[in-house]
Amino acid sequence: MAYPWYSYLSLLILIASSSMVANGSNFYNDFDITWGDGRGKMINNGQLLTLSLDKASGSGFQSKNEYLFGKIDMQLKLVPGNSAGTVTAYYLSSQGPTHDEIDYEFLGNLTGEPYILHTNVFSQGKGNREQQFYLWFDPTADFHTYSILWNPQRIVFSVDGTPIREFKNAESVGVAYPKNQAMRIYSSLWNADDWATQGGRVKTDWSHAPFTASYRNFNADASCIWSSGKSSCSSNNKNNGGGSKSWINEALDATSQARMKWVQKNYMIYNYCTDTKRFPQGFPPECAMNKNS
Repeated sequence: MAYPWYSYLSLLILIASSSMVANGSNFYNDFDITWGDGRGKMINNGQLLTLSLDKASGSGFQSKNEYLFGKIDMQLKLVPGNSAGTVTAYYLSSQGPTHDEIDYEFLGNLTGEPYILHTNVFSQGKGNREQQFYLWFDPTADFHTYSILWNPQRIVFSVDGTPIREFKNAESVGVAYPKNQAMRIYSSLWNADDWATQGGRVKTDWSHAPFTASYRNFNADASCIWSSGKSSCSSNNKNNGGGSKSWINEALDATSQARMKWVQKNYMIYNYCTDTKRFPQGFPPECAMNKNS
Protein backbone atom coordinates (compact mmCIF):
# COMPACT_ATOMS: atom_id res chain seq x y z
CA MET A 1 0.00 0.00 0.00
CA ALA A 2 1.64 3.28 -1.11
CA TYR A 3 1.69 6.20 1.30
CA PRO A 4 1.65 9.72 -0.18
CA TRP A 5 4.39 11.91 1.29
CA TYR A 6 1.99 13.99 3.39
CA SER A 7 0.43 10.86 4.90
CA TYR A 8 3.88 9.45 5.69
CA LEU A 9 4.94 12.69 7.35
CA SER A 10 1.68 12.89 9.29
CA LEU A 11 2.04 9.31 10.46
CA LEU A 12 5.57 10.02 11.72
CA ILE A 13 4.25 12.99 13.67
CA LEU A 14 1.38 10.90 15.06
CA ILE A 15 3.73 8.12 16.14
CA ALA A 16 5.89 10.61 18.00
CA SER A 17 2.95 12.36 19.62
CA SER A 18 1.19 9.12 20.59
CA SER A 19 4.20 8.13 22.69
CA MET A 20 3.67 11.15 24.90
CA VAL A 21 1.33 10.82 27.88
CA ALA A 22 -1.45 13.38 27.85
CA ASN A 23 -2.76 15.08 30.95
CA GLY A 24 -5.75 12.87 31.65
CA SER A 25 -8.64 13.35 34.02
CA ASN A 26 -9.52 11.55 37.19
CA PHE A 27 -12.38 9.23 36.32
CA TYR A 28 -13.84 9.56 39.82
CA ASN A 29 -14.51 13.24 39.08
CA ASP A 30 -15.97 12.85 35.61
CA PHE A 31 -17.81 9.51 35.38
CA ASP A 32 -20.09 7.08 37.16
CA ILE A 33 -20.08 3.35 36.56
CA THR A 34 -23.76 2.73 35.94
CA TRP A 35 -24.12 -1.02 35.51
CA GLY A 36 -22.25 -4.29 35.61
CA ASP A 37 -22.32 -5.30 39.30
CA GLY A 38 -18.65 -4.64 39.89
CA ARG A 39 -17.43 -5.46 36.38
CA GLY A 40 -16.60 -1.81 35.77
CA LYS A 41 -13.71 -0.51 37.88
CA MET A 42 -11.80 2.72 38.44
CA ILE A 43 -8.23 1.95 39.47
CA ASN A 44 -4.82 3.64 39.87
CA ASN A 45 -6.42 6.45 41.90
CA GLY A 46 -8.94 7.10 39.13
CA GLN A 47 -6.38 7.34 36.32
CA LEU A 48 -7.62 4.14 34.65
CA LEU A 49 -11.11 2.72 34.08
CA THR A 50 -11.82 -0.84 32.94
CA LEU A 51 -15.01 -2.49 31.73
CA SER A 52 -15.43 -6.26 31.70
CA LEU A 53 -17.83 -8.73 30.15
CA ASP A 54 -18.51 -12.30 31.21
CA LYS A 55 -21.37 -14.68 30.48
CA ALA A 56 -23.51 -13.15 33.21
CA SER A 57 -23.20 -9.46 32.29
CA GLY A 58 -21.30 -6.67 30.64
CA SER A 59 -20.70 -3.22 32.16
CA GLY A 60 -20.88 0.47 31.39
CA PHE A 61 -20.31 4.02 32.55
CA GLN A 62 -21.55 7.53 31.80
CA SER A 63 -20.30 11.05 32.35
CA LYS A 64 -21.49 13.10 35.29
CA ASN A 65 -21.82 16.11 32.99
CA GLU A 66 -23.59 16.82 29.72
CA TYR A 67 -21.90 18.71 26.91
CA LEU A 68 -23.06 20.96 24.07
CA PHE A 69 -20.52 21.31 21.27
CA GLY A 70 -16.90 20.63 21.97
CA LYS A 71 -13.87 18.44 21.46
CA ILE A 72 -13.99 15.10 23.31
CA ASP A 73 -10.96 12.81 23.58
CA MET A 74 -10.63 9.38 25.18
CA GLN A 75 -7.87 6.80 24.99
CA LEU A 76 -9.06 3.19 24.69
CA LYS A 77 -7.33 -0.18 24.59
CA LEU A 78 -9.76 -2.77 23.25
CA VAL A 79 -10.44 -6.38 24.23
CA PRO A 80 -7.44 -8.45 23.07
CA GLY A 81 -7.32 -11.94 21.56
CA ASN A 82 -10.56 -13.62 20.51
CA SER A 83 -13.05 -10.77 20.94
CA ALA A 84 -15.67 -12.16 18.54
CA GLY A 85 -19.21 -11.32 19.59
CA THR A 86 -18.21 -8.42 21.83
CA VAL A 87 -18.97 -4.74 21.22
CA THR A 88 -17.25 -1.85 22.93
CA ALA A 89 -19.44 1.23 22.47
CA TYR A 90 -18.19 4.77 23.13
CA TYR A 91 -20.56 7.59 22.24
CA LEU A 92 -22.30 10.88 22.99
CA SER A 93 -26.08 10.82 23.38
CA SER A 94 -29.04 12.84 24.60
CA GLN A 95 -32.24 11.17 25.77
CA GLY A 96 -35.75 10.67 24.41
CA PRO A 97 -37.37 9.64 21.11
CA THR A 98 -35.84 12.61 19.25
CA HIS A 99 -32.39 12.14 20.72
CA ASP A 100 -29.11 13.08 19.10
CA GLU A 101 -26.15 10.69 19.14
CA ILE A 102 -22.57 10.44 17.86
CA ASP A 103 -21.25 6.86 17.92
CA TYR A 104 -18.10 4.84 17.94
CA GLU A 105 -18.69 1.09 18.18
CA PHE A 106 -15.83 -1.38 18.07
CA LEU A 107 -16.93 -4.79 16.78
CA GLY A 108 -14.74 -7.62 18.04
CA ASN A 109 -13.39 -10.42 15.89
CA LEU A 110 -11.56 -13.72 15.93
CA THR A 111 -7.92 -13.72 16.98
CA GLY A 112 -5.83 -12.35 14.13
CA GLU A 113 -8.78 -10.75 12.35
CA PRO A 114 -9.22 -6.96 12.44
CA TYR A 115 -11.68 -5.07 14.59
CA ILE A 116 -14.38 -3.15 12.72
CA LEU A 117 -14.83 0.47 13.76
CA HIS A 118 -18.50 1.35 13.25
CA THR A 119 -19.57 5.02 13.27
CA ASN A 120 -23.02 6.60 13.17
CA VAL A 121 -24.72 9.97 13.64
CA PHE A 122 -28.28 10.44 14.92
CA SER A 123 -30.16 13.73 14.70
CA GLN A 124 -33.67 14.18 16.06
CA GLY A 125 -33.98 10.43 16.51
CA LYS A 126 -32.93 9.54 12.97
CA GLY A 127 -29.76 7.51 12.49
CA ASN A 128 -28.91 4.89 9.84
CA ARG A 129 -25.84 6.89 8.77
CA GLU A 130 -23.26 4.16 9.18
CA GLN A 131 -19.68 4.20 8.01
CA GLN A 132 -17.32 1.36 8.94
CA PHE A 133 -13.54 1.09 8.90
CA TYR A 134 -10.66 -1.20 9.62
CA LEU A 135 -7.84 0.40 11.60
CA TRP A 136 -4.23 0.70 10.46
CA PHE A 137 -2.92 -0.64 13.78
CA ASP A 138 -3.79 -3.23 16.41
CA PRO A 139 -6.21 -1.42 18.77
CA THR A 140 -5.69 -4.06 21.46
CA ALA A 141 -1.91 -3.72 21.78
CA ASP A 142 -1.87 -0.22 23.27
CA PHE A 143 -4.02 2.83 23.98
CA HIS A 144 -5.14 5.00 21.08
CA THR A 145 -7.02 8.30 21.12
CA TYR A 146 -10.56 8.41 19.70
CA SER A 147 -11.86 11.95 19.32
CA ILE A 148 -15.11 13.70 18.43
CA LEU A 149 -15.07 17.30 17.23
CA TRP A 150 -18.61 18.67 17.36
CA ASN A 151 -19.36 22.25 16.38
CA PRO A 152 -22.26 23.99 14.62
CA GLN A 153 -20.82 23.28 11.18
CA ARG A 154 -19.58 19.69 11.37
CA ILE A 155 -18.86 16.52 13.33
CA VAL A 156 -15.42 15.01 12.81
CA PHE A 157 -14.38 11.54 14.00
CA SER A 158 -10.60 11.23 14.49
CA VAL A 159 -8.24 8.43 15.53
CA ASP A 160 -4.87 9.47 16.97
CA GLY A 161 -5.42 12.88 15.41
CA THR A 162 -6.20 11.51 11.95
CA PRO A 163 -9.73 12.39 10.77
CA ILE A 164 -11.61 9.39 9.42
CA ARG A 165 -15.09 10.83 8.90
CA GLU A 166 -16.75 14.24 8.60
CA PHE A 167 -20.51 14.76 8.91
CA LYS A 168 -21.39 18.28 7.77
CA ASN A 169 -24.40 20.33 8.84
CA ALA A 170 -26.91 19.75 6.03
CA GLU A 171 -29.83 21.79 7.39
CA SER A 172 -29.80 23.71 4.09
CA VAL A 173 -31.13 20.56 2.38
CA GLY A 174 -33.63 19.72 5.12
CA VAL A 175 -31.54 17.39 7.30
CA ALA A 176 -31.71 17.89 11.07
CA TYR A 177 -28.34 18.51 12.74
CA PRO A 178 -27.39 17.90 16.38
CA LYS A 179 -27.17 21.40 17.84
CA ASN A 180 -29.76 21.94 20.56
CA GLN A 181 -29.52 18.93 22.86
CA ALA A 182 -26.71 18.50 25.37
CA MET A 183 -25.26 14.99 25.38
CA ARG A 184 -23.60 12.77 27.96
CA ILE A 185 -20.67 10.51 27.22
CA TYR A 186 -21.42 6.80 27.52
CA SER A 187 -19.45 3.62 27.12
CA SER A 188 -20.32 -0.04 27.50
CA LEU A 189 -18.90 -3.48 26.83
CA TRP A 190 -21.54 -6.04 25.97
CA ASN A 191 -22.34 -9.26 24.14
CA ALA A 192 -23.80 -8.83 20.66
CA ASP A 193 -22.98 -12.15 19.06
CA ASP A 194 -26.37 -12.20 17.34
CA TRP A 195 -25.03 -9.62 14.85
CA ALA A 196 -21.62 -8.14 15.67
CA THR A 197 -19.15 -10.59 14.11
CA GLN A 198 -19.71 -11.65 10.51
CA GLY A 199 -23.42 -10.94 10.79
CA GLY A 200 -23.79 -13.13 13.86
CA ARG A 201 -22.23 -16.22 12.31
CA VAL A 202 -19.36 -16.18 14.83
CA LYS A 203 -20.46 -16.46 18.45
CA THR A 204 -18.76 -15.36 21.65
CA ASP A 205 -16.32 -17.94 23.01
CA TRP A 206 -16.93 -17.64 26.76
CA SER A 207 -13.85 -19.72 27.54
CA HIS A 208 -11.90 -16.48 26.92
CA ALA A 209 -13.97 -14.46 29.41
CA PRO A 210 -13.75 -12.12 31.15
CA PHE A 211 -13.23 -9.73 28.25
CA THR A 212 -11.80 -6.36 29.29
CA ALA A 213 -11.46 -2.93 27.66
CA SER A 214 -9.47 -0.10 29.27
CA TYR A 215 -9.79 3.69 29.25
CA ARG A 216 -7.55 6.60 30.22
CA ASN A 217 -6.81 10.28 29.54
CA PHE A 218 -10.33 11.62 29.05
CA ASN A 219 -10.46 15.26 28.02
CA ALA A 220 -13.43 17.50 27.20
CA ASP A 221 -13.23 21.04 25.88
CA ALA A 222 -16.87 22.11 25.64
CA SER A 223 -18.89 25.25 24.99
CA CYS A 224 -21.51 24.42 27.62
CA ILE A 225 -21.35 21.91 30.46
CA TRP A 226 -24.44 20.79 32.38
CA SER A 227 -23.99 19.46 35.89
CA SER A 228 -26.88 18.57 38.22
CA GLY A 229 -29.30 20.44 35.97
CA LYS A 230 -27.24 23.64 35.93
CA SER A 231 -25.39 24.88 32.88
CA SER A 232 -22.08 26.65 32.62
CA CYS A 233 -21.37 28.24 29.25
CA SER A 234 -18.06 29.95 28.65
CA SER A 235 -15.46 30.62 26.00
CA ASN A 236 -12.99 28.91 28.31
CA ASN A 237 -14.92 25.87 29.49
CA LYS A 238 -12.58 22.96 29.64
CA ASN A 239 -12.58 19.82 31.69
CA ASN A 240 -9.19 19.06 33.17
CA GLY A 241 -7.33 22.30 33.05
CA GLY A 242 -7.76 25.36 30.88
CA GLY A 243 -8.28 25.79 27.18
CA SER A 244 -10.17 27.78 24.61
CA LYS A 245 -12.96 27.44 22.07
CA SER A 246 -10.54 27.13 19.16
CA TRP A 247 -12.65 24.24 17.88
CA ILE A 248 -15.91 26.22 17.61
CA ASN A 249 -15.26 27.12 13.96
CA GLU A 250 -12.67 24.42 13.28
CA ALA A 251 -12.66 22.88 9.82
CA LEU A 252 -10.40 20.39 8.11
CA ASP A 253 -7.47 22.00 6.35
CA ALA A 254 -6.00 20.59 3.15
CA THR A 255 -3.60 18.27 4.98
CA SER A 256 -6.36 16.88 7.21
CA GLN A 257 -8.65 16.37 4.23
CA ALA A 258 -5.90 14.46 2.45
CA ARG A 259 -5.33 12.26 5.50
CA MET A 260 -9.05 11.54 5.77
CA LYS A 261 -9.25 10.62 2.07
CA TRP A 262 -6.28 8.28 2.54
CA VAL A 263 -8.06 6.50 5.40
CA GLN A 264 -11.32 6.28 3.49
CA LYS A 265 -9.62 4.98 0.35
CA ASN A 266 -7.62 2.31 2.15
CA TYR A 267 -9.62 1.39 5.27
CA MET A 268 -13.31 2.23 4.77
CA ILE A 269 -15.34 -0.96 4.34
CA TYR A 270 -18.90 0.44 4.34
CA ASN A 271 -20.48 3.79 3.55
CA TYR A 272 -24.25 4.19 3.60
CA CYS A 273 -23.91 6.95 1.01
CA THR A 274 -22.72 4.45 -1.61
CA ASP A 275 -25.13 1.60 -0.78
CA THR A 276 -27.35 1.48 -3.85
CA LYS A 277 -29.13 -1.68 -2.71
CA ARG A 278 -30.21 0.04 0.48
CA PHE A 279 -31.24 3.27 -1.25
CA PRO A 280 -32.47 2.28 -4.75
CA GLN A 281 -34.52 5.47 -5.03
CA GLY A 282 -31.55 7.73 -4.27
CA PHE A 283 -29.22 8.47 -1.41
CA PRO A 284 -30.21 10.54 1.66
CA PRO A 285 -29.89 14.29 0.95
CA GLU A 286 -26.91 14.82 3.25
CA CYS A 287 -24.84 12.43 1.13
CA ALA A 288 -24.37 15.04 -1.60
CA MET A 289 -23.02 17.54 0.92
CA ASN A 290 -20.83 14.90 2.53
CA LYS A 291 -19.68 13.27 -0.71
CA ASN A 292 -16.06 14.15 0.01
CA SER A 293 -16.34 13.02 3.64
